[in-house]
Amino acid sequence: MQEKSDLLRIALNVGVLLFFLIAIGSLYWQVERMQTDIVDLRQSIITEVKKIAETATQAASNSRRAPAAAEPNRKILDSLKEELSAAKRQATAAALAAKTEAVKHADQLAEQIGQERQSQHKEVVGELAKIGDVSNDIVNIKSEVASTRQELQETVSELKRVTGDLGVQSGYIATNAKELQALRMLNERNYFEFHIERTGKPQKVGDVSMILRKTDPKRNKYTLDVLAGDKKTEKKEKSINEPVQFYISKARHPFEIVVNEVQKDYIIGYLSVPKEQTTRVPGQSPLPQLRTEVSPVATATPPLKKPIEETPNVIVVKPAVPKK
Repeated sequence: MQEKSDLLRIALNVGVLLFFLIAIGSLYWQVERMQTDIVDLRQSIITEVKKIAETATQAASNSRRAPAAAEPNRKILDSLKEELSAAKRQATAAALAAKTEAVKHADQLAEQIGQERQSQHKEVVGELAKIGDVSNDIVNIKSEVASTRQELQETVSELKRVTGDLGVQSGYIATNAKELQALRMLNERNYFEFHIERTGKPQKVGDVSMILRKTDPKRNKYTLDVLAGDKKTEKKEKSINEPVQFYISKARHPFEIVVNEVQKDYIIGYLSVPKEQTTRVPGQSPLPQLRTEVSPVATATPPLKKPIEETPNVIVVKPAVPKK
């Protein structure tokens, strides 16, 4: 848009300048033509004067015989002088008029160019004002981003890492909507909020389904079944804000369920899903991954004396068989 406006102004200036040059050229041509006419008139007068002089000389020589003939020639000479003076006055007036017209056109062009420059100045001032407004908006946005980042850092610093029910150290745990939004902004995992009612029917959350079996609002306990693919895992007597962990066949890292509120007939919380879902090799145990993620406190506990059996979705702990 700015480029079109600039091109239009340049074309207008060029057109006005061409008009001015054509007008000056026309006036110059008229003056030149008038000067040529004056030169021709002067030459004609000189020729006539010469003829009259010759006639006067001849008349002077014959003055004694024809004294009355010199009077008409003198009148003709005076008439020619008057015509010459009149032609000079006319040429001077025409030149003065041409000069006045040229000055008038020049003043009009200067005034028009001055108005265009003033208009361009106003446009430039307006554009600079817009740029200043945009700069202020950028400063405000930067300030808001810095404030949001600081608030996010403060919120994340208040979050806690705990160990889930499978013995794997969990990521940060959110206990309210503000903390959950902070976790989303960290962009480390995917989060799906849920409100599951105790209907006895599976309810879809992300890639899994859940069936709420039992709630105990007084003790903030609940029991539910997790359906992933064709496998069902029971999570019994879990507490609020406790990472409830389980594996699915396509993920190396555990999924986590965190319930923030337990009511009589429903629970509210979120499902935390790892972004990396590399398929595990069939038969490969997730235990090495579990051991690398266990917190230092967990690694300091005595080793288990019970054998561990792996299933695709849940780790089942069997009681030790006493020796005979």
